[in-house]
Amino acid sequence: MPLPNDALSRALDDPADPPLHPLPRAAADLLRTLDAPPRLAAHLRAVHDVARQLVGWVEERCPDLAVDRGAVLFGAATHDIGKVVHPAELSGPGSLHEEAGRELLAAHGFAPELARFAATHATWTDPGATVEDLLVGTADKIWKNKRVPALEDLVVARLTEATGRPRWEEFLALDELLERLGAGADRRLAYQAAFPTARPVP
Repeated sequence: MPLPNDALSRALDDPADPPLHPLPRAAADLLRTLDAPPRLAAHLRAVHDVARQLVGWVEERCPDLAVDRGAVLFGAATHDIGKVVHPAELSGPGSLHEEAGRELLAAHGFAPELARFAATHATWTDPGATVEDLLVGTADKIWKNKRVPALEDLVVARLTEATGRPRWEEFLALDELLERLGAGADRRLAYQAAFPTARPVP
């Protein structure tokens, strides 16, 4: 008989198809501590992997743009952590998980500048949104090949400001990247769907 947390362990640790990087240790350890739903872990792993590719591209294209890579990766790896508290939002709409996630991360000792991503991944239009917020929000959309022009325009504006290149040039470069990242969406969605939304009953 498999252990009650077997599906969670597989979501966090097993080789994935498509290949996905493991989550940062702090995020994976927290998911284990919370006995998180396996599908949530799989989702966070997929979004985190896209965020890794996205932030790597930004660092290469715009070396003068100050981006906190660790914050982006942690944010992507924990952005939906509040769905531990509101599991119905794993399979249906809802935004209760956003503030709940911020509070959950704070309660487990994570600094406000990291805990915030649980709430800001859906509020990237706020005037105080950082480039890190925009990248986490973009990863959370493009992992399933959802294009959000208003969000992408904000990213393009940051790229244009940092590089001094024409806006159209940054737009085309970002568009090409997002097309490439979005092409893997079907496999990522299938990977996520292979995991249950609840812990198995022992």
